[in-house]
Amino acid sequence: MRFNSSALSLTSIAFVLLTACASVASAPVKVADGVLVGPNGMTLYTFDKDAPGSGKSVCNGPCAANWPPLTAAAGETASGDFSIITRDDGSKQWAVKGKPVYYWSKDNKPGDKTGDGFNKVWQVAKP
Repeated sequence: MRFNSSALSLTSIAFVLLTACASVASAPVKVADGVLVGPNGMTLYTFDKDAPGSGKSVCNGPCAANWPPLTAAAGETASGDFSIITRDDGSKQWAVKGKPVYYWSKDNKPGDKTGDGFNKVWQVAKP
């Protein structure tokens, strides 16, 4: 059986590109209007009281009812600026540059940023 070297090269390139795309696609975060948004297009926020790189969220219980975490599903993997932390209740949450990210329950539609600056401790998440 003979292989065409250019076909083999194209196959190798396609594999590398698909692998790279798969690792980027594993994080459900996108950029819209200069801020990070979840897969639903809603703005994501960071909490100043979360210590970067600690692997913990300090927004639990009633706080998480107002600021729902961007949860990571079983089998999702992180890479680059994205990581996955384990919350106090055992669920998984996405973090960007070591900071857990959250939605704001009062945002009604994609593009809303009504939580930015809330209580001077919530900020829109930026790339």
